[in-house]
Amino acid sequence: MEKLLMLLSFILLFVSCASCMALPQPLPCTDHKFPDGKFFVACKDLTLLNSFLHWNYYPSSGTVDIAFRQIGESNSNPRWVAWAINPTSTGMVGSQALVAFQNSDGALSAYSSPITSYDTSLQKGNLSFPGYDISALSDGNEIVIFATIKLPNNSTVVNHLWQQGPLLPGNVLGIHKLSGDNVESFGSLDFFSEKIEASKGGNTKKKATIKNVHGFLNAISWGILMPIGAMLARHVKVFKGADPAWFYLHVTCQCVAYVVGVAGWGTGLWLGHESSGIEYKGHKCIGCTLFALATIQVLVGRFCRPNKQHKKRIYWEGFHYAVGYGTIILGIVNIYKGLDILEAGERAAFGGLLIVSSSSPWGV
Repeated sequence: MEKLLMLLSFILLFVSCASCMALPQPLPCTDHKFPDGKFFVACKDLTLLNSFLHWNYYPSSGTVDIAFRQIGESNSNPRWVAWAINPTSTGMVGSQALVAFQNSDGALSAYSSPITSYDTSLQKGNLSFPGYDISALSDGNEIVIFATIKLPNNSTVVNHLWQQGPLLPGNVLGIHKLSGDNVESFGSLDFFSEKIEASKGGNTKKKATIKNVHGFLNAISWGILMPIGAMLARHVKVFKGADPAWFYLHVTCQCVAYVVGVAGWGTGLWLGHESSGIEYKGHKCIGCTLFALATIQVLVGRFCRPNKQHKKRIYWEGFHYAVGYGTIILGIVNIYKGLDILEAGERAAFGGLLIVSSSSPWGV
């Protein structure tokens, strides 16, 4: 028994040591030595994306020498890295970026790129303020960008952001991840006092919780309650004695779905407001369309419904059916888009679609 315990202890010790060796922690920026005798007086560990910023500030000229370092994982795929200053805002649009990546032939590319929209490919261009001597080096999994910049508006306090993303075949810069550290890697920096502040985009855990609540509310509303309400109206009312019980069940189900859906829509608006630089246009547009259609459906169903003998009843029913089924279809599409945004796996997304589809009227 004692030999078995000793053997297990040695195995556990070996696994622990192997794990420590496999996951080396990057040294603090103050311990880093640059080649060719380069030296920077100030530096900060940026905490996110394994990134570090070193600089020398020259008050007389209002310029700064910077070195931005980004360390990839030991088995990381080809990537691009960028560090930027935004003179006008805190988000992505309007930022003036320094970009670097290693070409497929091994050569390094380093250049400036002004970002004017979310749909950017980080093409080369001049910054809105002077930038000089832009270069890069690669050392193992580390990419470093060097540059000298003249601070915009002669202010030592800047809004800065940093990023990394995949390098696709043909040296095409792919889109970075739209969650986690990649949407929190920005903040403010004072080159004079060396004070640095994390992003004010909101607490990551709080956002993640609200994002999950947002998804849950909308899945319950558009994916379950709305289709069930439609099924009650289409299939239950054909039974004798079901009238008017089916109608009240239908109205109750749809009203609850509407209230829950509005709550989900509201959390989505909050997430959009708090996520500077991130926008899911398709998901957002469909969500707003769903809110509009559901509101119209409630108002028309409550205040404009003619009695069964009215000659215009057939037109009202056609409108009611069209808007109702259109809302259900858009709801299913948007739930699928939401699963994709949450980066759920293909199985989870497919499973979610099956659950939603099985609740729809044509699944019965």
